[in-house]
Amino acid sequence: MKITWLGHSGFRIQTEGQVVLIDPWLTGNPMLPEDRHDEAVAEVTHILLTHAHFDHVADVVSLAKEKKVPVVGQYDVMAHWAEAEGIETIGFNKGGQVDLNGIKVDMVPASHSSTFATPDGPRAGGSEVGFVITADSHTVYVSGDTTIMADMDWIGDYYKPDVGILSAGGYFTMDMKAAAYAARRYFDFKTVIPCHYRTFPVLEQSASDLAEGLPGVNVIEPQILEEIEI
Repeated sequence: MKITWLGHSGFRIQTEGQVVLIDPWLTGNPMLPEDRHDEAVAEVTHILLTHAHFDHVADVVSLAKEKKVPVVGQYDVMAHWAEAEGIETIGFNKGGQVDLNGIKVDMVPASHSSTFATPDGPRAGGSEVGFVITADSHTVYVSGDTTIMADMDWIGDYYKPDVGILSAGGYFTMDMKAAAYAARRYFDFKTVIPCHYRTFPVLEQSASDLAEGLPGVNVIEPQILEEIEI
């Protein structure tokens, strides 16, 4: 399994012969050079979406149309896009599982918010979620944008993920110290990769507090478009 950071909360996961993009934000993403956008999305087979905020959905519909691939996510948003945009979607809900050609994806809760911007103000965009991805002998917990929540207790106990991709930039989500606390209390990760940080000055710029709070865990500060093989 190869995991590649696209900046902010965007990831590219190559496994089981598939290329899955998670929350791919290209347009306006200050972390991802424009001349590397094509590289970031090359050979994509599926797009996973955690929620509807602009820094997660800005390019999802256009990518789905251009690449002719399905968008996978919370049912309400997927049903809306299937009807309004004519794209292929796979909509399910918390507690459900889908199989993406050998990659099992379970939808789990997150605690955040989920809206689209419209001329008339924010419009509800389903609900925020996380994912548990099982493939290639690994179980990866993708927290999505979230704070610490009690649901992490059963997620860690039931799925027993060995890899955590955790929002940890603070201000909009849990910060590095909180992410370390959640990982220690609720999970037994072998590898942790932070995200939703470094993008803007208001967010945390280093994962040092996360690493210091998780002795014995391989905390990897991802670099843009550098593959992490696990």
